Amino acid sequence: MDFYLVRHGEAKPEEEDPARPLSVKGREGVRRVARKAAAMGVKAAEILHSGKLRAKQTAEILAEHLSLSNGLSQKEGLKPLDDPGIAKEILEKSPEPLMLVGHLPHLSHLVSLLLSGDPEKGMVYFETGAMVCLSRAENVENSWTLKWVISPEAVPHS
Repeated sequence: MDFYLVRHGEAKPEEEDPARPLSVKGREGVRRVARKAAAMGVKAAEILHSGKLRAKQTAEILAEHLSLSNGLSQKEGLKPLDDPGIAKEILEKSPEPLMLVGHLPHLSHLVSLLLSGDPEKGMVYFETGAMVCLSRAENVENSWTLKWVISPEAVPHS
């Protein structure tokens, strides 16, 4: 089963807006990734996000382009410094594909934990707005594979 991890799009600097909403460039980058993912047939039951404004806005843009049976919602355990073991448990207990929208360093730690068992390994760096697809083998504990990565820079402007 496939799962999708997405780093929020580029946000405005804290000095400009302490809430750190997505910048115009960030919104467009996430839209490009979302359109590409939809064209590739990406399907998720639900999008879970950290609750931070930039992650929520990223999740909303993704939801506009993807078919979701359960919509989107805020979930604890997806903030920048949260224990990646929490998100690992969410993914491993899910009977359906999920998309998690979050932040660095959490997402990099989560991927490293899933692929190697060591959250500090630093196996994948997420550009802002990037989506990573990981596949979990059914009925095989700790069997994760990195399938692909889409970054906004890799998707042409339309």
